[in-house]
Amino acid sequence: MQTAERLGTPVLAVDIGGTKIVTAIIYGNGRFLDKRRSLTLAHEGVHAVLNRLFATIDGLLAGNSLEPSQLGAISLAAAGAIDSRHGVITLSPNLPGWRDVPLRDMVGERYQVDAFLVNDASVAALGEHRFGAGRGVSHLVMLTLGTGIGGGIIINGEMYEGATGSAGEIGHMVIDINGPECACGNRGCLEMLASGTAVAREAVKRIGQGEKSILVDMVKGKIEEIDAEKVGVAARRGDSLALNVLSRAGTYLGVGLTNLVNIFNPEMIVLGGGMVGLGDLLLSPAKKVISERAFPISAQAVRIVTTQLGDEAGLYGAAAFAIQRVRR
Repeated sequence: MQTAERLGTPVLAVDIGGTKIVTAIIYGNGRFLDKRRSLTLAHEGVHAVLNRLFATIDGLLAGNSLEPSQLGAISLAAAGAIDSRHGVITLSPNLPGWRDVPLRDMVGERYQVDAFLVNDASVAALGEHRFGAGRGVSHLVMLTLGTGIGGGIIINGEMYEGATGSAGEIGHMVIDINGPECACGNRGCLEMLASGTAVAREAVKRIGQGEKSILVDMVKGKIEEIDAEKVGVAARRGDSLALNVLSRAGTYLGVGLTNLVNIFNPEMIVLGGGMVGLGDLLLSPAKKVISERAFPISAQAVRIVTTQLGDEAGLYGAAAFAIQRVRR
């Protein structure tokens, strides 16, 4: 059994989501010492969430008899437009009211350790590259498919951050210039056409237009309770509306993936998030579009796989990011 001394100095990784805050103490080899969860309750505002974040970190440290000085760093991952160079959450759709919050410095000053702030989907890609499906791969793109769509890019074995650290907003790639309006202010973003939210919205719209579906009975007439998971259940029962809605979303996803294949020529695309549970209902039409529209040499080179690390990919990646920076 490996001792703490042999494992080296741990990193405290934090994944701040719209519904939960997950913290973990992780060693450089990917071993978890401990993990804790708490509710974000983002609607309560910035200060309430910050207090809950600090309480969660304090509880994790105390529960493992650790002082902040015993950490290599604290690494924070959050969704949205992250200025990782300056450690600022400029805007986050999952955290209402979070505009230009200097979270990295707030955490670093409170705990007197090196702190880092990165985009959650970008470090999820890094986590899969270091510890999951992408081990041994030099060129990788990851998409997280859930209520929204996030992304991360690995080029030559390194996480690509772009000029300001905000690269990888794959969900906001425009697929249809006349498509539905996105919360980002644009129209026709991939997120508005192929996310879980998009699937539910399309199903509700079509039912409202008079199309028949067993979804209505499944939710006892409360169509506002339809979500992507229920659409998947209906599709597996042969419901034509559900099958068509998922095929449509998969086709749009395929267009987005085709763009990524042609632009980045990756060896691997890793798909994570709750939507991957839909399996071939979503992925078969996506792969069909890639085979028809991507450059053949690039399409033949890429493997499309699902996450090995699941919802822990962001924690693994946040830890890997910090360890890599501290060692430099």
